[in-house]
Amino acid sequence: MAENKTRPTTASVDDFISAIENARRRSDARVALTIYKEVTGLSPVMWGPSIIGFGSIHYVYESGREGDMPAAGFSPRKSNMTFYVGDGFEGAENLFAKLGKHKKSVACLYINKLDDVDLEVLREIIAREYEVSLKGEDGSK
Repeated sequence: MAENKTRPTTASVDDFISAIENARRRSDARVALTIYKEVTGLSPVMWGPSIIGFGSIHYVYESGREGDMPAAGFSPRKSNMTFYVGDGFEGAENLFAKLGKHKKSVACLYINKLDDVDLEVLREIIAREYEVSLKGEDGSK
């Protein structure tokens, strides 16, 4: 079975954020970093070349594939800010409805710029998802 390519590294989170070319994306990454530090109480770690993660959880799928992933995390990608959050937590539908302009997939939340969303709602989504990830309640861990 192939090894998971996304693993924690020793790369500097601050250097990664400082190297983001787009000034808005760089600023939004710093805001997201602050939110995640406050919510998790953890220091950030680079996972692979572009994911900023907090904590670690081990998952095992029914297929037998297993590995480790950040308990919480985000990535300031060129096209958008990607937040690794699902919607299996209590009140998810209501929170996403109040968030503001965003796109959502099963395990990712895409936001063009943080000015488009309510940061307190985003903080609550991150906090609830983090709590669920630690308990393994969303069925993927």
